[in-house]
Parts: sequence; C-alpha cells; structure tokens
Amino acid sequence: MAKLYFQYSTMNAGKSTLLLQASYNYRERGMETYLITANLDDRAGEGRIASRIGIGDEADTFDEQEDMFAKIEARLAQGPVACVFIDEAQFLTRDQVWQLARVVDDLKVPVMAYGLRVDFQGNLFPGSAALLALADEMREVRTICHCGKKATMVVRMSDTGEVLTEGAQVAIGGNERYVSLCRKHWREAMGE
Repeated sequence: MAKLYFQYSTMNAGKSTLLLQASYNYRERGMETYLITANLDDRAGEGRIASRIGIGDEADTFDEQEDMFAKIEARLAQGPVACVFIDEAQFLTRDQVWQLARVVDDLKVPVMAYGLRVDFQGNLFPGSAALLALADEMREVRTICHCGKKATMVVRMSDTGEVLTEGAQVAIGGNERYVSLCRKHWREAMGE
C-alpha cells in the first residue's frame, strides 16, 4: 500500500543520507527509484542530492511552479518506479504536497519526503506544514544540540558568526551558515 511519508529534522541531522540509503536499498533489489530535489539548493551541484558524509546521487529538480503529479506521471510513462524520493521537501508548496498525495492515492506510488520542519525563526515552512497535515506517516530524524539535548531548532549565522534574527525565510547554506540547537539554547541565541 503506497503512502506519503515525511521525515523531518533540523539542519545536519542526516536526512539526505537516509534518503540516499533508502533509494540504494530499493535499487540494490532491482527496483527503480525517482529522486527529486529543489532547484533552489545547488550546493552539491545542480540536480544532485549529496550528504555531508560524502555520498550523493543524481536527481531531477523541482521549482515552486512545477506540477509534481504531472512530473511523476511523466516519469512513470518511461517505466516503473518503486518509490519517489523528495529532498528539501520544505521548499514544496501546499499545492505540490497535495499533488504528491494524489501520486500516492491515484498512481499508487509511495512518496518519501525529507526536509526541515522549521526555519531559523521557528516558523514552519509551507511545504513542511502541508506535509505535517497530509502525510500518512511521519518520522523525526534526530540530531543533538551542543548541550547534548535533542536539537529541534536552527539558528542562521552571519558571515562574521553573529546569530541572525531577521531575514528571508530561505537562505541556502550548510554548516557554515546554520547551527542546530535545542529550544532552550535557540531561545537564548535569538535573545528571547
């Protein structure tokens, strides 16, 4: 039975590593997968999903105008796909999440979405909010704060190492730009 899955966390928790491992497991058993990532995040190169531990794979890309149902349906016309994997799912729109739900319901293909839950200001990303509302199954991927507690928040750093409290919701970056923290240390860092 196909389902819509959402695996979420803060930065640097290993979401892309888990996605790549799950896709590899399918392919190792002779099943095709379809990998898709946001075109906004090209840190590993355009159309590439990569983990900071050094593994990666080629992927198709999406932008906020893309009809995800039509995109996946077109891919299925080329041959069977056992599972669709979406990286950087926080960048999906609400409509795109509904389109992914239709892929699961109407095309009977499981979709596994991986992404951030909240931004650096503690607000849900639109794609994440829709996935939290619509996913059949959710799983938190855990990472830790410098104090050893579970990290659930993230702060954005300036080029000089200052914590930023304002700015656009989306600013692409990795370890050089974001630090995962527990809620208490996030509040302290944000001056609350």
